Amino acid sequence: MTLSKRWLISQSITPQADENLSKFPAILRQLLFNRGYATDAEARAFLKAESNFNTDPFQLTGMSAAVDRIRYALDHHEPIAIYGDYDVDGVTATALLLQTLKALGADVRGYIPNRFDEGYGLNNDALDHLKADGVKLVISVDCGIRSPDEALHARDIGLDLVISDHHHPADGDLPPAFAVINPKQHEDVYPDKNLAGVGIAYKIAEALIGSGDLSLIDLLDLVALGTVADLAPLVGENRVLVRHGLKQIRETKRQGLFSLANVAEMVIGRTTAGQIGFILGPRLNAAGRLESALASLELLTTTDFMRAGQLAQQLDVQNRQRQALTRATQEKAEALALADGSNPFLLFAVDEEFNSGVVGLAASRLAETYYRPAVVAAKGADETRGSCRSIPEFHITDALDQCADLLVRHGGHAAAAGFTVRNDKLPELVSRLKSIAEAQLGNRDLRPTLAADMEVPLSQLNHELLKHLTYFEPTGYGNPDAVFVSRNVKLKSSRVVGADGKHLKLTLEDERGTAAYDAIGFRMGHLQTTLPPRVDVIYSFESNEYNGRRSLQLNLKDIKPAGTAD
Repeated sequence: MTLSKRWLISQSITPQADENLSKFPAILRQLLFNRGYATDAEARAFLKAESNFNTDPFQLTGMSAAVDRIRYALDHHEPIAIYGDYDVDGVTATALLLQTLKALGADVRGYIPNRFDEGYGLNNDALDHLKADGVKLVISVDCGIRSPDEALHARDIGLDLVISDHHHPADGDLPPAFAVINPKQHEDVYPDKNLAGVGIAYKIAEALIGSGDLSLIDLLDLVALGTVADLAPLVGENRVLVRHGLKQIRETKRQGLFSLANVAEMVIGRTTAGQIGFILGPRLNAAGRLESALASLELLTTTDFMRAGQLAQQLDVQNRQRQALTRATQEKAEALALADGSNPFLLFAVDEEFNSGVVGLAASRLAETYYRPAVVAAKGADETRGSCRSIPEFHITDALDQCADLLVRHGGHAAAAGFTVRNDKLPELVSRLKSIAEAQLGNRDLRPTLAADMEVPLSQLNHELLKHLTYFEPTGYGNPDAVFVSRNVKLKSSRVVGADGKHLKLTLEDERGTAAYDAIGFRMGHLQTTLPPRVDVIYSFESNEYNGRRSLQLNLKDIKPAGTAD
C-alpha cells in the first residue's frame, strides 16, 4: 500500500525577520526562521549549539537530596547499584553513572533486567536480589517513574532508591522513593523538559563532579548515543550535548565504540546523528531485543580491545538476526491487523509467537506504512506485552491512560509506549483503544505530511550551501534536516538499484540545462516505469561518497508529475 502524501511548504520569512537575519545567506535566513530563530543573537546561539538558559543541575527537583545520598554512600563505602533499562538510552545511562561513580571510588555495579524474564523497569525480585547482595543504594536510570509499588517495596526492605527518569509520570502521587529526578514531574523548574534518560544521568554526574578534577567531556559520547537512539528532540540542551558528544565519538577513546564502528564498516571519524540512529543504535539495541542488554553495557565499559572486538561481532550478528525477525513479525502483524478487510483507525496485532523484543519495531513499520497508530503485542500464558507507535494526530500514552483500569502497567511518550495487560482483559483493551482512535481520528485527513522549508531551483544547490547546512547539525527528531522542493525538473535518466530493485536512482537536470544532479529515492524503485519527463521533487540535500569520490546528491522524500497539486 502506497499512501499519497501531502506536501506542506513553510510560510515565507517575514520582512522583519529577514532584516534581522540579513547577515546570513537568503536560504539560511528562511531555514532559521522556520526553526523559530528570528533575531541575529538567537540564530548565532543556535548555530553554535550554545545553551541560552541556566543549565545548573541543582534546579532539578530531588537533585540535592540524591547527590547528598550518593556522597554519603561514597564516604561510607556503601555498595551502589545502577538499575537501567535495556534499550540504548538505559544502557548508556547505566554506563555513564558506572564510569562516573567508579572514577569517584565507588563500590558500584550495573543491573539491567532481562526483557523476557523480568520485563521493563523496576521489579521486586531484582530489588530483593540487590539487597541480598549487600547493596544499600539503588539509582534507577531511564525507568522507575511509574513504579510506585516497587518503590514502596524497596523502602520496606531497607533499600534507598533514587529514581531518575524522563518518561511522563502517572497522574497522582510520585513513587515513594528517597528522591525522584525527572524534569517532567509537577512543579519541577528545570527549563528543559526534553532530556533523555542518559541526559538526566549526565546531570547527576555534573552535580556530583561539580568543579572537581574529573572531566565531564569523556561522558558526552554516551549522551549522544542514548539521546539520538531514543529519539529525544534535538533541540535545547539535547542539541548542545549531542553536538559535543558527536565530536567525542569522532575522536573516541572508548574501545567498544571503535570496535562497533569497525564491524559496521563505518568511518567513526565522520559520525553523524543519522549514523547513530541507523547504524550504531540498532546494533547496541540488538542484544536487549534478542537476549540480554548486558553485552551492550559491557561493550561500552570494557577497555579490553579483544573483548570489545568479540562483543562488537556478537552485536552485529544479533542485529542481522533482529532484522530478519522484524521482517517476519511485521508481515504477520500486518496480516492480523487487516484480517477483517476493514480500514481501522488503529492497527492491533497480537500473537503467541511474536518476540517481545521486536514488536516495537514491527509496530513502527505498520504506523509508517499505513499512517495509523499501531500496536503489536506478544501474548504469554497469563499476560500480553504490547508495544505502540503512533502518528502526530494521536497521543498514544494518553489513550493508554484512558485504559489504565485494564492494564497491569503502562507508560511512554506521545509517539511511543508500552503496556502489560492480563489476557482476560485483552479483548476489552483492543475494543476501547480502537474506539478512542475512531473518536479522535474519524474526521481527520489521515495522510502523511511531508514538510518542506522552501522552494529552491536546482541551480542554487552547491557545495557552499552544503557547508552551511552542517551548522544545523545534529539533525534528527525535533530538528529535522533542511528539506527543499524543486519544480518542473527534467528527468534525464532513471534506473533501479539495490536488492530486488527497491531503490530509485535518478539524474535530474536544472532549469537552465547547465548542470545535472544525482538523486536517490529509497524504497521508490516501484515508481521507475511510470515517471514522466518532468517532475516535482521534495528532498534533503547531502553529500554522497562512493569509491572515495564525493558528490552532491538529492535524497528524495517524494516525487510526482510536475504541476500535480501539493
